[in-house]
Amino acid sequence: MNIWIDADACPSPIKEILYRVANRKAIYTTLIANQRLTIPLSPYIKTLQVEKGFDIADNKIIELVKTNDLVITSDIPLASDVLNKGAFVLTPRGEKYTLDTIKERLTMRDFMETMRASGIQSKGPTMFSNKDREKFANQLDILINQVSNKV
Repeated sequence: MNIWIDADACPSPIKEILYRVANRKAIYTTLIANQRLTIPLSPYIKTLQVEKGFDIADNKIIELVKTNDLVITSDIPLASDVLNKGAFVLTPRGEKYTLDTIKERLTMRDFMETMRASGIQSKGPTMFSNKDREKFANQLDILINQVSNKV
């Protein structure tokens, strides 16, 4: 298993959790972003900087991800593409997407996009909290153990 992080929008506390897990479990972890990132010195953690542009980082993740890899992202279309390649998806808030749940998420995303385009205001996501961080850490641990037991 490799971990791929859609790093442009990933909260720092989640990156910190992933750095610790990468080193503790010896899992190769790559942060993909369109900007330069600072990461801890580790044989398991690296960055990949892509050009700025619409979906460039997402397309790079889709290109590189393999079956049983894990992608950390809130991007629903990216999550859908990754799931279709046989990888796992976990959001920074600890929600695990599956092939069963992603269709509903895509439908809701498209509906909300249509509503916003017609001028209806919607609330953005809530502030990232310690509860989100805990949920992410717990789900990450469950997922890594699940994949480790498969292999």
